[in-house]
Amino acid sequence: MSKLVIQIPCLNEREQLAEMVADLPRTVDGIDEIEVLVIDDGSTDGTSEVAASVGVHHIVRFTHRRGLSAAYTAGIDASLRLGADVIVNTDADNQYKGADISRLVAPILAGEADVVVGDRQTDTIEHFSFLKRVLQRWGSRVVRGASGTDVRDATSGFRAINRRAASVLFVHNRFTYTLETIIQGGRAGLRFANVPIVTNPNKRASRLFKGMGQYLRRNGPVILRAYGMYRPVQTFFYVALFFFLVGATLIGRFLVYYVRDPAHSGHTQSLTLGVGGVVLGFLVAVVAMLSDLLAANRRLLEEVLARLRRLDAQNAADARRRNEPVEGIRSTGAAPWRPSSLPAAPRPVERTGFPAP
Repeated sequence: MSKLVIQIPCLNEREQLAEMVADLPRTVDGIDEIEVLVIDDGSTDGTSEVAASVGVHHIVRFTHRRGLSAAYTAGIDASLRLGADVIVNTDADNQYKGADISRLVAPILAGEADVVVGDRQTDTIEHFSFLKRVLQRWGSRVVRGASGTDVRDATSGFRAINRRAASVLFVHNRFTYTLETIIQGGRAGLRFANVPIVTNPNKRASRLFKGMGQYLRRNGPVILRAYGMYRPVQTFFYVALFFFLVGATLIGRFLVYYVRDPAHSGHTQSLTLGVGGVVLGFLVAVVAMLSDLLAANRRLLEEVLARLRRLDAQNAADARRRNEPVEGIRSTGAAPWRPSSLPAAPRPVERTGFPAP
């Protein structure tokens, strides 16, 4: 039996949540069971209570705001413990159409991809300014180069992943999961696919950033940091090469003049700066070697974390079979959505797995 969990990170979304949940598909071809998981990022407007009243199946609630990356990661962990075979992440502001979920999961069910990203075709979105369209295009191009994938819309949060991808993807920054998971997934050998989608009209401004300046200040370092983490030798090699070439050029300039007139000790500034450049190049090369060793250690730690995720999911499956609560997850008691041809699952009693994360 294949199970789909639709996870929705939320922050004060009580006004949008009912419409958004109503738009979600109750059946998806190739899926036997659908459940909806809301991750409440410390909302103060009663988002969790509204979620329970509109038929959401599970809720993970933070006691205080921890950010989108933490909410996304908590949702992935909870989805695995709930037995998800496919996980779809969507936004609570109703930006994405629920009808597109079937198209989003189709490549995964066909075995063609591990991660599917909804391509918003940002050049056609009316409320995007010209500058934002250019930056979206440029940012996606940079992420494609860093990840070795063909993802067209790197900042899209509408995406589907299978259990394998969910087990091995980890987010290290506190701002957003979208860019880093693509770079990490590409380097981990995950298969990516794109599905063109059309978004709903914009109803409110983004809460992730207040303007393009803040977007660049926060997303730029995320890309650079992720690239440095997963391609440390290439990152520092070019920096080391730059310093070495500058230093060698300046030393060469000094030597040319020295050979012409050995009795004259001019251009010593070139020699001093050149030696400094060569030394800096050597130091950065040492940093590259150390970074590669740290990257190898990080890969081992991520493999350990992936195994822990799988063991945690297995323990949670055992708890569900015993009708026990799953730690950190509040189950509302709503019956899973199933095709009418399948027998209805027994309606579980409401239970909680708190304390929440």
